[in-house]
Amino acid sequence: MSSESVGGILGAIVAAIVLAVAVVFGPIGQYGKPPKPVKVDPAAAPAAPAAPAPRGPVIKEVPNQ
Repeated sequence: MSSESVGGILGAIVAAIVLAVAVVFGPIGQYGKPPKPVKVDPAAAPAAPAAPAPRGPVIKEVPNQ
């Protein structure tokens, strides 16, 4: 065996170990992370009053042309 092949084998072993440690201690994406907290609305606020009743038609003066 040449030193290049031994180095390649050892490099592959080290890379596999590093990859395994990275997956164990730092999961990828949302996997393994705590869920985001749910936003809670404050206690039921009093509802806004209803819109006022319509007052009737709006009459605008139109100048004679």
